[in-house]
Amino acid sequence: MSGLIKWIDDRLPIVDAFEKHMSKYYAPKNFNVWYVFGVLSFVVLANQLLTGIWLTMMYTPTAEGAFASVEYIMRDVNYGWLLRYMHSTGASMFFLVVYLHMFRALMYGSYQKPRELIWIFGMAIYLLLMAEAFMGYVLPWGQMSYWGAQVIINLFSAIPGIGEDLAIWIRGDYLISGATLNRFFALHVVALPLVLVGLVILHILALHEVGSNNPDGVDIKKNKDQNGIPKDGIPFHPYYTVHDLVPIAVFLAVFATIVFFFPEMGGYFLEKPNFQQADPLQTPDHIAPVWYFTPFYAMLRAVTFNLLGLSSQFWGVVVMGAAVAILFVLPWLDRSPVRSIRYKGMLSRIALTVFVVSFVMLGYLGTVPTTDIKTLLAQLGTLGYFGFFILMPFYTRMESTKPVPERVTTK
Repeated sequence: MSGLIKWIDDRLPIVDAFEKHMSKYYAPKNFNVWYVFGVLSFVVLANQLLTGIWLTMMYTPTAEGAFASVEYIMRDVNYGWLLRYMHSTGASMFFLVVYLHMFRALMYGSYQKPRELIWIFGMAIYLLLMAEAFMGYVLPWGQMSYWGAQVIINLFSAIPGIGEDLAIWIRGDYLISGATLNRFFALHVVALPLVLVGLVILHILALHEVGSNNPDGVDIKKNKDQNGIPKDGIPFHPYYTVHDLVPIAVFLAVFATIVFFFPEMGGYFLEKPNFQQADPLQTPDHIAPVWYFTPFYAMLRAVTFNLLGLSSQFWGVVVMGAAVAILFVLPWLDRSPVRSIRYKGMLSRIALTVFVVSFVMLGYLGTVPTTDIKTLLAQLGTLGYFGFFILMPFYTRMESTKPVPERVTTK
């Protein structure tokens, strides 16, 4: 067996890759609970890929057969209901762990030099996840799938000059139809997953090239022993591979509880109208996206004014797009000399709190019908969201910071 491994390794350096990225990759020894969400995102990604493959075998990507095929999966295929609920719940859990993973990066400055490229790859993954989730949401061909796609694609028609043609190009037709469903199916199950997996690999390669951040924001490579091993580092394998089994088990227990007992999660994971077949002649009482899109949807609806001869719908699309685009330039907005929120000043702490409150509030407001007071709250939440980024170069430069220790702490 050792001879076979050596023969393979001489031609394909599997052992060398394992050592570089696992057994001899030294991670900071002070990781805390916030660092489990990266691993959990791998777990959910594997769930989505595997359950998606099985669902694809029984799904019919046509306007006439899509809804019926989903019903067939749910009612007649052995454990088809389980596969469908694992996939639908997995989509929501994917965004949940990704949002928490991003929040950890915001807290501990994991986007700062030299980890800018890691952050950019991560934001590209997030953007691709949004596209993947939207296209997958259309596939059941229920009422909310149909009308949600109608609303989102029609937003592109607000772009001056090219909007109408762009919307037709996305739909593949003048209306949402089987052509739209078919191309979304192809993108959802083939094109986007391939790009997603590629971006995840680049994300990990970039991470392991510069090393993982930690709650103190201390570079462990600066303190090495006589053998060149970081004094504050431990091998990722076996320590963290075994250590992460506990949060993975807890996560799977929560995941199973939702799948078996609360798969619809009160309409936030699966809306009631989506259990009705798409009807182009009947609009649902309230059209809203899935919860992980609602903060951006609330920003879209918060823009109620016309400007420079352009409609409020256009400026809403601009604001919604800018809310995602601004994440990509975050590494160059933070001018703080320290990384971690532990050692940043009070202004950074207040700004991060306002950002989180604004994002959660926008998420709720995007799920409910608008009123004057809710529109006002959405506008305040939008200001809080963008204020966190736009004002960052100022408050991170002017605030007083605490001294950063030379080595990591275990508090």
